[in-house]
Amino acid sequence: MKLASIFDKLNAVDVGAKIEEKNGLSYLSWAWAWAEVKKAVPDASYTVYERETEFGPCPYFTDGRTCWVKTGVTLGGLEHIEMLPVMDHRNRSIPLEGVTSMDVNKTIQRSLTKACARHGLGLYIYAGEDLPEGAAAPEALPAPESDPGKKKLEEAKSRGKAKKAARDPLPPSMTHMALRERMDADGIPERELQKYVAGKGFFPVETPVDEYPEDFLEGFLMPKWEAVVKKIKADPEYVPF
Repeated sequence: MKLASIFDKLNAVDVGAKIEEKNGLSYLSWAWAWAEVKKAVPDASYTVYERETEFGPCPYFTDGRTCWVKTGVTLGGLEHIEMLPVMDHRNRSIPLEGVTSMDVNKTIQRSLTKACARHGLGLYIYAGEDLPEGAAAPEALPAPESDPGKKKLEEAKSRGKAKKAARDPLPPSMTHMALRERMDADGIPERELQKYVAGKGFFPVETPVDEYPEDFLEGFLMPKWEAVVKKIKADPEYVPF
């Protein structure tokens, strides 16, 4: 298959139903993205670049302060490489001393998804990410209503929301089930946890616990659970039922 044909084929895939949002950014599931790529290009391959250390190959790079991963996706003989910093749930670089293998693994998956986007799959959802943090779009850019990339993104989101509303909700993941077990064991009602999470500025208070992203649970809530319980129970308005 010609490279132009590969890009056109992947760029035409409707990703609307698979778009998720986190802290104002849109993203796709790595597993879904790779499945779509393999359906379009069966001989597709990817590479996770490593560096040698005294402990063996290491899948991330560092400048001594923060770190990043480097991945590549090859389709039709063309490799697109993506480099992505290892970030926390607020999309801020994690200091080197605080990075865990889970952080690196999740970053690798996101990096591979973005490498797939360079080949066309959902490329338009990353529009605007190359602007500096807090910077406004230059006046020379098209107005939102005339920006075809942004219009395509909004249309895809609308289609995705409609499809999600039409289907039954998915059962909670194993991570969410584990959280529920801890909540029951420690006497933390859902509304109390929602108040705590909203108070920290993570999600609106009405967000169901089962809709919290898994990387938020695994990267923040679960590791800090004992401290979270103490904070909730220390609240004068805490109601344990």
